[in-house]
Amino acid sequence: MNKKKIAIIIGTRPEAIKMAPVVFALKQRSNDIDTVVIATAQHRQMLDQVLSLFNIVPDIDLDLMRPNQSLNDLTCRVLQLMQKTLADVNPDLLMVQGDTTTVFAASVAAFYLKIPVAHVEAGLRSHELYNPFPEEANRRLTSILAQIHLAPTPLAKENLLNEGTKEENIFVTGNTVVDAMSTLLNVPFSFSESPIKNLPLDQHRVILVTSHRRESLGEDLKNTCLALKEIVRRFPDVMVVYPVHLNPNVRKIVMEILSDVERIALIEPVDYLCFLNLMRNAHIIVTDSGGVQEEAPTLKKPLLVLRKLTERPEAFNAGLSKIIGTSTNKIVSEISLLLTDDKAYRAMIGSNPFGDGKASDRIAELVSRWAKNLKPLFSSENEFKG
Repeated sequence: MNKKKIAIIIGTRPEAIKMAPVVFALKQRSNDIDTVVIATAQHRQMLDQVLSLFNIVPDIDLDLMRPNQSLNDLTCRVLQLMQKTLADVNPDLLMVQGDTTTVFAASVAAFYLKIPVAHVEAGLRSHELYNPFPEEANRRLTSILAQIHLAPTPLAKENLLNEGTKEENIFVTGNTVVDAMSTLLNVPFSFSESPIKNLPLDQHRVILVTSHRRESLGEDLKNTCLALKEIVRRFPDVMVVYPVHLNPNVRKIVMEILSDVERIALIEPVDYLCFLNLMRNAHIIVTDSGGVQEEAPTLKKPLLVLRKLTERPEAFNAGLSKIIGTSTNKIVSEISLLLTDDKAYRAMIGSNPFGDGKASDRIAELVSRWAKNLKPLFSSENEFKG
């Protein structure tokens, strides 16, 4: 039997984190599968950090990131380069993860070449096209083009079914970020040997903050910064740690409001292992990130989401996160509650609704069966139940 060639495309740091365990699981099935890793480097610096951490060397690196390129420019570059790359590699299946421009444009390129697409983390929906932007559109459009839908949770599967996706093409695997975290949490780590070694983390209750999404820029980000300034004024035992995104539109606002505030540490983006341990050591996590909404419940940390709605409502439905928006008063109120009410704090700690650490093995088994043309591809008994 000829081995099937599986191309895995990675563009950003979150894609690399979530696809790394899939790459490892597929390479363990090298008798059936030939795995080719393609990097678009949509996020060059942050992508390289993660690939290095997981010891993954892309077989092909398109290096398409350019300073301040628009979504139109990025989409065009991915389409053009992926058309040639996929034609040269000629894979039997393209695997994409998530909702980035890399994912959508690569799926279009594969569709034009009639290469089937398997979508990891399929079925996430906010049900508002422009929120988050452009991710909601990217994930919906990718679902139209995909043949294999690897949904992380039963709710994601339900979203796909409601859109008319055939049930026999949807497989609930759990989220691969739980697999990645399970591996990395066993890696020895010390803050004393990290870029933030001088921060007195052990002397404070740490609030870890990330906010950088396009829809958060402008007044919303200003409101968040003002809220953080008020929190450290009210609570002398609290330290805010804020890795500031490289986007100059983010940095300008954050630095203007928070750069000289005592007990607010504005740090450069750190590698994922350091960030993971920051999350593990945080008292509260405040974010507008999608991935952190999965990571915080995995670490059993109370999570406050700086959005109006979320495509990952599983933690919210389980009481493990709150969607608090970007009103300064609301942010201050919700953080203050968790800092003063132990019962409210403990109520936001529970079992992980996103995965059990076996998602990548489920995906690899499914792809292996696909490569051998075995049916069914996946038994419902083996699905992640949530």
